[in-house]
Amino acid sequence: MATELLFRDDAYLRHCAATVTARTERGIELDRTVFYPMGGGQPGDTGRLTRAGGAVLAVIDTRKGEEPDNVVHVLEGEASHWPEVGESVQVEIDWERRHALMRIHTCLHVLSCVVLAPVTGGNIAVDKGRLDFDIDMSLLDAARIEEQVNALIARAVDTESVWISDAELDAQPELVKTMSVQPPRGQGRVRLLKIPGIDLQPCGGTHVRNIAEIGPVRVLKIRSEGKRNKRVEIGFA
Repeated sequence: MATELLFRDDAYLRHCAATVTARTERGIELDRTVFYPMGGGQPGDTGRLTRAGGAVLAVIDTRKGEEPDNVVHVLEGEASHWPEVGESVQVEIDWERRHALMRIHTCLHVLSCVVLAPVTGGNIAVDKGRLDFDIDMSLLDAARIEEQVNALIARAVDTESVWISDAELDAQPELVKTMSVQPPRGQGRVRLLKIPGIDLQPCGGTHVRNIAEIGPVRVLKIRSEGKRNKRVEIGFA
């Protein structure tokens, strides 16, 4: 049974009521969730699950399930303490951690519009993130990148989620910047993150409503990771 992914429509939802639909060796699945599962370089959410009797279990990770749009909530403790299928629970994300990840994730979108080269990889953490580019090292100047990223953030532009069909995406291959991660197809439509006047590309992650929320950032390091991988790491100032 597919999980209703509430974060897709509102990344600012912090908690929800849900019903357990499955138990696996990895954890439990719910009919709906605010937890983002690890993917696209963004870590899975952590938080807590509260059972009807008041018992609280830590959600220590969130991963994608075996089927599309299934989400596995990885719980601490013995499986004998986990809720049963059909049980009603309350789940709540660690909001401070999630919001930091949203800020970094959105910042990497902005970074990809300053360094104009194919993206070969990326990673997101709570205090920093990085993108790898297929670009000559001589074209990467930390001071210039930092100045231009912060100038774009200062525009305080609202972000938008836009949906297009698989066929529309296939007709616009230039929208896909990442060489290492391709947007999921086969469900009929693909979600794009739009930052008007700055960026438009497929992304299923969570982002801030306005890029001003990112705050000032700085380039932490630039280094070569191989012939076709030049890494730019950026973090909060």
